[in-house]
Amino acid sequence: MARVEPVELTEDGLLLRPWRTADADAVHRACQDPDIQRWTTVPRPYLPEHARAFVGEISAGDWRAGTRAPFAVCDAATGELLASCGLVSVDRTTDSGEVGYWVAPWARGRGVATRATRAVARWAFDALGLRRLVWQAEIGNHASRLAALRAGFRVEGELRLADPSPGGRREGWVGSLFPGDLPAPGDAGPAGPDSLDARRAAVFGRPQPTLFATVAGRELRLRPIEEGDLDAITDTCRDPHTVEWTTVPAPYERADAERFRRDVADAAWARGTGAYFTVADGDDRYVASVDLRLAAADPAQAMVGFMTAPHARGRGYLPAATTALAAWGFTTLGLARVEWRALVGNTASRRVAEKAGFTMEGTARGFLPTRAGTRADAWVASLLPGDLTAPATAPPGPSRGNR
Repeated sequence: MARVEPVELTEDGLLLRPWRTADADAVHRACQDPDIQRWTTVPRPYLPEHARAFVGEISAGDWRAGTRAPFAVCDAATGELLASCGLVSVDRTTDSGEVGYWVAPWARGRGVATRATRAVARWAFDALGLRRLVWQAEIGNHASRLAALRAGFRVEGELRLADPSPGGRREGWVGSLFPGDLPAPGDAGPAGPDSLDARRAAVFGRPQPTLFATVAGRELRLRPIEEGDLDAITDTCRDPHTVEWTTVPAPYERADAERFRRDVADAAWARGTGAYFTVADGDDRYVASVDLRLAAADPAQAMVGFMTAPHARGRGYLPAATTALAAWGFTTLGLARVEWRALVGNTASRRVAEKAGFTMEGTARGFLPTRAGTRADAWVASLLPGDLTAPATAPPGPSRGNR
């Protein structure tokens, strides 16, 4: 691989330059940040010697070898170190490269990653003659995804990561950028501040919230599924009524509940495709589950699903919880429509939907799969923002069908 000559780039208020030994203290301070340690593969703990090695022999060796092009990203006016951005790999057989970045905690919220990535991409296309850039990040790293979208990348799918961060998910997002996709300096570009992408990144990039609902003077909490809920979920999914009207595994084991929490509920929040909640009573005991799944074909629509623990049925918990969740979806996720579906004959689920304000729209023939492997007719209903009279409240800041 031919040597790549170190250069300085100035664009959109940023100076990108090769690393210097004097940067070591700032790099060490930045890499103590929990988000950098969570979403990247920097050493843990990150010691002063790691920073000195990075800004010294490692970065200089990358330039000499032509395998990488690491830049220190600085404020063009003050020289303050803001971020790291560059090519973390260069493949001359395909004239492609991969972009990587982190932003120091004191520089976040200013579009630094997007501006720096655009500058690196412009240089890579114009000076190095690369034809494509790739971006990868662990699923759940919504800040990195949003920066990539704003830089012009198209997020095209998922892949299993070769080097996942310790304790992180093994799945990653992957996207690509071609010269014609790159916005001009200063251009707002895609996924701007008022876009749905930006709105969803702000929601799913934080821990799942707790919502509140009230029924008959009693407060219910809609919170993330916890380890202590799994036995109650298992018992609920073994109940004959749940088995009759859903396609949950039968017999349902605790391992199924564990997989549901890990591979469905937690994964949906990480991907930004849905939100699964435990409904807990005043003593924080599991009484129901309720979820909102975003439609892949139309990001302004979602489907709601729910089930109630046998001991909690008939108390009005689910209509209140479903209304609270839908209100959160309208106000926080920017949804325009929430849809409910259930097999024809599931009158208990239909009563919940109607009490929550859903309007019945009809029967869809052969719409839902059944446990027998056939397809059956389904009732369909919808809820629109104007149908609600009271919003959900929140602190500032499991299966197909309904049970």
